[in-house]
Amino acid sequence: MSEFQDFLRHKFAYVAIGEFKPGKFDEAEQLFEKAVSTYNQGFEGAYLLQEPGTDKGIAIIFWDNVEDMEANKSEATQAILDKMTPLFLKPPTANFYELVSVIKPKNNSEK
Repeated sequence: MSEFQDFLRHKFAYVAIGEFKPGKFDEAEQLFEKAVSTYNQGFEGAYLLQEPGTDKGIAIIFWDNVEDMEANKSEATQAILDKMTPLFLKPPTANFYELVSVIKPKNNSEK
Protein backbone atom coordinates (compact mmCIF):
# COMPACT_ATOMS: atom_id res chain seq x y z
CA MET A 1 0.00 0.00 0.00
CA SER A 2 2.91 2.38 0.67
CA GLU A 3 3.98 2.13 -3.01
CA PHE A 4 0.52 3.35 -4.01
CA GLN A 5 0.76 6.23 -1.50
CA ASP A 6 4.19 7.13 -2.90
CA PHE A 7 2.71 7.13 -6.40
CA LEU A 8 0.03 9.61 -5.30
CA ARG A 9 2.55 11.95 -3.68
CA HIS A 10 3.81 14.59 -6.10
CA LYS A 11 7.30 16.00 -6.10
CA PHE A 12 8.04 19.71 -6.41
CA ALA A 13 10.36 21.71 -8.62
CA TYR A 14 12.00 25.02 -7.81
CA VAL A 15 12.49 26.84 -11.12
CA ALA A 16 14.61 29.97 -11.51
CA ILE A 17 14.94 31.81 -14.83
CA GLY A 18 17.59 34.45 -15.25
CA GLU A 19 20.33 36.05 -17.27
CA PHE A 20 23.91 36.54 -16.19
CA LYS A 21 26.23 39.38 -17.06
CA PRO A 22 28.15 38.75 -20.31
CA GLY A 23 30.69 35.95 -19.88
CA LYS A 24 29.58 35.02 -16.34
CA PHE A 25 27.56 31.87 -17.07
CA ASP A 26 30.49 29.47 -16.53
CA GLU A 27 31.27 30.98 -13.13
CA ALA A 28 27.59 30.80 -12.19
CA GLU A 29 27.46 27.15 -13.30
CA GLN A 30 30.33 26.27 -10.96
CA LEU A 31 28.60 28.02 -8.06
CA PHE A 32 25.28 26.30 -8.90
CA GLU A 33 26.96 22.89 -8.81
CA LYS A 34 28.68 23.75 -5.53
CA ALA A 35 25.39 24.92 -3.94
CA VAL A 36 23.45 21.87 -5.15
CA SER A 37 26.14 19.54 -3.79
CA THR A 38 25.20 20.71 -0.27
CA TYR A 39 21.63 19.37 -0.55
CA ASN A 40 20.65 16.13 1.19
CA GLN A 41 17.29 14.84 2.40
CA GLY A 42 14.46 15.27 -0.07
CA PHE A 43 16.73 16.45 -2.90
CA GLU A 44 15.78 14.63 -6.11
CA GLY A 45 18.15 16.15 -8.66
CA ALA A 46 18.88 19.36 -10.51
CA TYR A 47 19.29 20.67 -14.03
CA LEU A 48 20.91 23.85 -15.28
CA LEU A 49 19.89 24.80 -18.80
CA GLN A 50 21.57 27.43 -20.98
CA GLU A 51 20.09 29.08 -24.03
CA PRO A 52 22.75 28.46 -26.70
CA GLY A 53 24.96 31.44 -27.46
CA THR A 54 23.66 33.50 -24.53
CA ASP A 55 24.11 33.96 -20.81
CA LYS A 56 20.43 33.13 -20.17
CA GLY A 57 19.57 30.08 -18.16
CA ILE A 58 17.02 28.06 -16.26
CA ALA A 59 17.77 26.20 -13.05
CA ILE A 60 15.42 23.38 -12.05
CA ILE A 61 15.80 21.68 -8.68
CA PHE A 62 13.54 18.77 -7.75
CA TRP A 63 12.43 18.12 -4.17
CA ASP A 64 10.24 15.57 -2.42
CA ASN A 65 8.40 18.49 -0.81
CA VAL A 66 8.76 22.19 -0.05
CA GLU A 67 9.70 21.49 3.56
CA ASP A 68 12.77 19.53 2.46
CA MET A 69 13.98 22.49 0.43
CA GLU A 70 13.59 24.74 3.46
CA ALA A 71 15.38 22.20 5.66
CA ASN A 72 18.37 22.17 3.27
CA LYS A 73 18.99 25.90 3.60
CA SER A 74 22.27 26.45 5.38
CA GLU A 75 24.83 29.18 5.95
CA ALA A 76 27.21 27.37 3.61
CA THR A 77 24.65 27.24 0.81
CA GLN A 78 23.67 30.88 1.36
CA ALA A 79 27.32 31.94 1.17
CA ILE A 80 27.60 30.25 -2.23
CA LEU A 81 24.39 31.85 -3.48
CA ASP A 82 25.60 35.25 -2.24
CA LYS A 83 28.61 34.86 -4.55
CA MET A 84 26.24 34.13 -7.45
CA THR A 85 23.97 37.16 -6.91
CA PRO A 86 26.29 39.82 -8.41
CA LEU A 87 26.73 37.68 -11.55
CA PHE A 88 23.09 38.23 -12.57
CA LEU A 89 22.20 40.97 -15.05
CA LYS A 90 19.00 41.44 -13.03
CA PRO A 91 17.38 39.31 -10.29
CA PRO A 92 16.04 36.00 -11.62
CA THR A 93 12.38 35.04 -11.44
CA ALA A 94 11.69 31.96 -9.33
CA ASN A 95 8.64 29.83 -8.54
CA PHE A 96 7.63 26.44 -7.19
CA TYR A 97 5.81 23.97 -9.36
CA GLU A 98 4.15 20.69 -8.50
CA LEU A 99 5.29 17.83 -10.72
CA VAL A 100 2.05 16.36 -12.04
CA SER A 101 3.20 14.20 -14.95
CA VAL A 102 6.33 12.25 -15.86
CA ILE A 103 6.71 10.61 -19.26
CA LYS A 104 9.76 8.43 -19.77
CA PRO A 105 10.95 7.01 -23.10
CA LYS A 106 10.21 3.41 -23.90
CA ASN A 107 13.08 0.97 -23.59
CA ASN A 108 14.57 -0.05 -26.93
CA SER A 109 13.59 -3.65 -26.17
CA GLU A 110 9.92 -2.63 -26.07
CA LYS A 111 9.86 -1.24 -29.63
